[in-house]
Amino acid sequence: MYQLEEQKYFYYFIAIAVLMVAFLLVSIWKKRKQRSFADPELLEKLSPDASPFKAVLKVMTIAIGLSFLIIALVNPKMGTKLKTIKRQGVDVVFALDVSKSMLAEDIVPNRLDKSKQIISKIIDKLGSDRVGIIIYAGNAYPLLPITTDHAAAKMFLQNANPNMVSSQGTAINEALKLAKTFYDDDDQTNRYLFVISDGEDHEENVSYIAEDATKEGIKIYSIGVGTAKGSPIPLKRDGTLIGYKKDRKGEVVITQLNDKTLKTIASDGKGEYLYGNNTAKTVEYIDELLLAADKKEFETKQFADYKDQFQWFVAFGLLFLIFDTLMLNKKTTWIQRLNLFNEKKKA
Repeated sequence: MYQLEEQKYFYYFIAIAVLMVAFLLVSIWKKRKQRSFADPELLEKLSPDASPFKAVLKVMTIAIGLSFLIIALVNPKMGTKLKTIKRQGVDVVFALDVSKSMLAEDIVPNRLDKSKQIISKIIDKLGSDRVGIIIYAGNAYPLLPITTDHAAAKMFLQNANPNMVSSQGTAINEALKLAKTFYDDDDQTNRYLFVISDGEDHEENVSYIAEDATKEGIKIYSIGVGTAKGSPIPLKRDGTLIGYKKDRKGEVVITQLNDKTLKTIASDGKGEYLYGNNTAKTVEYIDELLLAADKKEFETKQFADYKDQFQWFVAFGLLFLIFDTLMLNKKTTWIQRLNLFNEKKKA
């Protein structure tokens, strides 16, 4: 396992890209000037030892050397052993609706992206709490089993989209049943499930499943995204709008926030319904809710004793830069004999 201590230095790679572009432009300019000065045969007689390939090799060597030095600034660290540590926290599972109606743009940028923003900001505020993610539409799927790896949770979350489920619809019952399997610690008394959806096309008979979940210590909170006015569902190809979803009569479908079922789920799940269009208020409420919850101590394994690895990259970087310093722009006799760079003179 590794860590990158100072990732901000990756921006220095922009300087290397600028260097490469500048070299390319200068090379083109030099060739044009040389052609205007004399023909290729005369240029070869005037500068017989000049090596065009060496210039390319030198700039590549400099770029590689600087790249190693930039990585050294980032300071990669390697975990040398796995050890068990004790942490305190609660179990938090998100059930995210990824049905096509969540692509409606009645809130910016759209309902699904707004939901991802809410979940991502909540994850940022989690301490040692464990987190899991479920996605659902016509079916429910585990996107990420419950874990303490918050970075992985955010990475998987960003990839969630309607194409990840095999059928459309809103199988909230399946999501609730699947969520019950996520809580794998029988001693954990604080279990939270957050259902995030627009409430569109939800199944009606969800009360008994929500009530059954509360018997296992799961508190269910629902978060509604969208507006009562509603919006059409955009159809896009490669990011370009090609139309809007239509019903069997050929009329454009308008999807609206339906909070009735979401409120029922929250009520039967011993939780509350939250209107999620205001991201800051929603995140603040949930943050205070989880902070006030009793934290259970549990054991987890993680890599420890991270050691700096920057010295290796410094060594390789300096090696390439020294090699560049010793390498001249003119042809090298012994290399010319080997003809490695196609420098052998014409007969």
